[in-house]
Amino acid sequence: MIQTIDLRGRRLSDAELLTLVPRSASSVRSAADAVEAIIADVRERGANALLEQAERFDGVRPATIRVSSDEIARAETELDPAVRAALTTAIDRVRRGTAAQVPPEVRTEIAPGATIVQRWRPVDRVGLYVPGGKAVYPSSVVMNVLAAQGAGVSSIALASPPQAAYGGSVHPTILAAASLLGIDEVYAMGGAGAIGALAYGVPGIGLEPVQVITGPGNLFVATAKRAVTGVVGIDSEAGPTEILVIADETARVDLVVADLVSQAEHDELASAVLVTTSEAVAERVAAALPGVAQRTPHAARVQAALSGEQSAIVIVDDLEVACRFSDAYAPEHLELQVADPHALLPQLSHAGAIFVGDHTPVSLGDYAAGSNHVLPTGGQARFSSGLGAYTFLRAQQIVEYDRSALRAIADDVVALATAEDLPAHGSAITARFSEPAAGLD
Repeated sequence: MIQTIDLRGRRLSDAELLTLVPRSASSVRSAADAVEAIIADVRERGANALLEQAERFDGVRPATIRVSSDEIARAETELDPAVRAALTTAIDRVRRGTAAQVPPEVRTEIAPGATIVQRWRPVDRVGLYVPGGKAVYPSSVVMNVLAAQGAGVSSIALASPPQAAYGGSVHPTILAAASLLGIDEVYAMGGAGAIGALAYGVPGIGLEPVQVITGPGNLFVATAKRAVTGVVGIDSEAGPTEILVIADETARVDLVVADLVSQAEHDELASAVLVTTSEAVAERVAAALPGVAQRTPHAARVQAALSGEQSAIVIVDDLEVACRFSDAYAPEHLELQVADPHALLPQLSHAGAIFVGDHTPVSLGDYAAGSNHVLPTGGQARFSSGLGAYTFLRAQQIVEYDRSALRAIADDVVALATAEDLPAHGSAITARFSEPAAGLD
């Protein structure tokens, strides 16, 4: 079912390591033309375009695109008590985890009378996307909303695809989660059209443009987020989910198998990778996967993901090579199932989130660990972070010098302005130490 790659006895460069386990073949470039047309249609025709796209892609035409506040509130009252309790617990934990992500204001004295204050300011308005294809994701409501609220964002719009089973409205569990978090601006719209609508606004339904768009989605959502980057900020172009497990001879095979299957359950293009120093563990995992996959309710989906070129069992000489492989791959989720996981942490830099030890599976992070589950995929963990309060914050410097502090540095500023042939820059300094010209006082 799953391919095995033996790297023992080989010393490979990072570039060579990357070629060994290719990711899924999906690419935002393949959908770019279609996405551009969808967004252009929304910009030109607004609500009519969104309604037609709902019929085309979701199989239903919503009665209204914006969900009423009464329907949102009713969804909360009708929510299953067990789900409500679970969401309440998750909200509490993620809220506490998010609070630690807001940097404090810092005042630095550069010289006597010269200060710089570094502060962080939230954007005013954000658009949060919650997918609704193969599954329903109230957990994504929790992750997106709490990150924005933790940053202090004052205006939040949420979009999720219309559901044929619910008359073209948003799934009631999504609405209930929004209600629990105090969100009453929800739109039944999905895919690239929703991203375009959030970025540019739709006056006909009262949707004002946002400044940042976050949230996971399919290939078309990821492509649309790339298309509107520059008009708005985004978190990342989230693609199919990924898990990489580093395991040694002490790892429990049943736990490794359970965790690989849990992420393969998301999507046929999901990546499940095991990197192990133990040939015995590799063989036992390979032998156990088919049976476990076959017994899951989403067996076909799991089997497709595990059989794809994006999934593999990789055997390496030692844990140092395992860490090098992981950093080259830069997985969305990294699990450490080894005897001494903390010893590996200093060697690992590139991962969306790291799950340490036997009792910290990725699925815990998906729901209620207190961390955020919206994480960079496709190797983007090499240069970007997962979703957090900082996604919605901008660093801002407040500079203040008094007269003596400016005089102390004036000659240096004038010298640099002269060197760059920008004399007016220098004059803006010296003017503060001379009498104003006639008529300019």
